[in-house]
Amino acid sequence: MPRPIPGIEDAQTLAQAIVDTIHEPLLVLDSAFSVLAASRSFYETFKVDPEHTVGCLLYALGDGQWDIPALRELLETIIPERVAMNGFEVNHDFPGLGRRVMLLNARKVIYETSANSTILLAFTDITARRAVEREKESLLARTRDLLNQKEVLLQEMQHRVANSLQIIASILMLKARAVTSDEIRFHLKDAHQRVISVAEVQSHLHASGGVDLIEVGPYLTKLCASLTASMIGDSQPIVLEVVADHGAIGSDKAVSIGLIVTELLINAVKYAFPVFRHDARVTVTFASDGQAWTLTVCDNGVGKAAEPAPDRNGGLGTVIVDALVKQLDGHMTVASTGGMTVTIRHAHVGASPLVAA
Repeated sequence: MPRPIPGIEDAQTLAQAIVDTIHEPLLVLDSAFSVLAASRSFYETFKVDPEHTVGCLLYALGDGQWDIPALRELLETIIPERVAMNGFEVNHDFPGLGRRVMLLNARKVIYETSANSTILLAFTDITARRAVEREKESLLARTRDLLNQKEVLLQEMQHRVANSLQIIASILMLKARAVTSDEIRFHLKDAHQRVISVAEVQSHLHASGGVDLIEVGPYLTKLCASLTASMIGDSQPIVLEVVADHGAIGSDKAVSIGLIVTELLINAVKYAFPVFRHDARVTVTFASDGQAWTLTVCDNGVGKAAEPAPDRNGGLGTVIVDALVKQLDGHMTVASTGGMTVTIRHAHVGASPLVAA
């Protein structure tokens, strides 16, 4: 036996029950924008009662406070053309609620058996979300300003450091020319060369453009190219090769690595090739594995018996390299078999910023 078809009253009861279960405020409007039904959430949110809502023109609700230009545009212009509209944002001082930002979703319902139509109008209060977004944007803007200020201060500091190093280097060279003692002149020139090397490291680190992490391969390549141009002459051409993976390291560690490489290259240029050799070569290798890394500087020169420091005279270079290796929590080994090979390994440091790109 067929089930009886629900009457109009039953259908209206069902429709109202569905409307009331919707969490967001919802209005059902007729084609003339009068309220046919409203959800329980609508009454609670906007603090109105059914007696002053159902049957009233939407624009007349709250003594005309719902006569919102943006709402008129949505219902009278957009909906007739599109049938549905989602995410229409309205910023308005809603009656009983205050200033709110609402997202309106509207859909026109057309019936097959009737020329009449209804409009479903749902409200989503995004006031808090927009406030969070504005606060986030404000914080991002302040962060960008602080980063810009930091960059300006960093550039100023680097500029002053470079100028100071140039002044120190000039003073050392003037003193070296003025003294009569060959030994004192040698040490002053040695100190001058190391000040210049520090300046080279500083300038190439700045040119890398990174404040937190520096990609080691390009950094060492630029540094070694500059050192080659300044230290290696035509009388004994030396090929300087850099082999590095894509590891990146904190800028503070990059300074120490750059100074170590500079010292070891100074040492190789001075002592590895006392006589002309057509295949003279120095290779700088950097390999990373997670937070561990290995730096190797190897030449194919005359070599020397292994000793605890790479500087063959055990002088200022030895002291500098030893101090820098300790600063990096590294371990250094020196081997001399068909040349000199200095290897520095950093096995681990939990807080190390080394990463693999």
